[in-house]
Amino acid sequence: MRTVFDPSELGTGRFYRLMTAAIVPRPIAWVSTVSADGVPNVAPYSFFTVAAVNPPVVQFTSVGRKDSVRNIEETGEFVINVATVPLMERVNATSAGFAPDVDEFATVGLRPERSERVHPPRVAESPAAIECTLHRVIEVGDCFVVMGDVVAVSVRADVLAEDGLPDFAALAPASRLGRNEWGLTPQVRHLDRPE
Repeated sequence: MRTVFDPSELGTGRFYRLMTAAIVPRPIAWVSTVSADGVPNVAPYSFFTVAAVNPPVVQFTSVGRKDSVRNIEETGEFVINVATVPLMERVNATSAGFAPDVDEFATVGLRPERSERVHPPRVAESPAAIECTLHRVIEVGDCFVVMGDVVAVSVRADVLAEDGLPDFAALAPASRLGRNEWGLTPQVRHLDRPE
């Protein structure tokens, strides 16, 4: 027996909560930007993934036109910082509805660190950052899909494995689940793809 949910009958808010409870875990793009006036901003987005490999493009979705989207449209640049388990409380704190002229880095006690190729700073406490220039913004309903061309990825040496790639356990990424639930770094199983 299954319960069937119809979005037209359930209402937007309730259906959103249903989808975010069913589509789990979701990695978090902790997006840092700078406004045209030079105000730093950092905010988490849990609708985040790779959009293309060649050229490398990542994407996140903003429900509503938030400061991050406006800043990216104004400046054409942003950084996606990896949100980790040790940083969960500060990641969550940056989800508050701050005014556009508030520096979230200073407000929640984060250190901005100079990025390699773009103007917005990366979060110094985050072990990995993906620097992007704006590819495009696509409006879909009440959301904005922001796609970024990856121009650099910086990873702290202490989270790199012997093969030179980030080690999942050392990276310790957090994820968003449903309701007010957050996912901790899960156990890993190795499984080769079939030939």
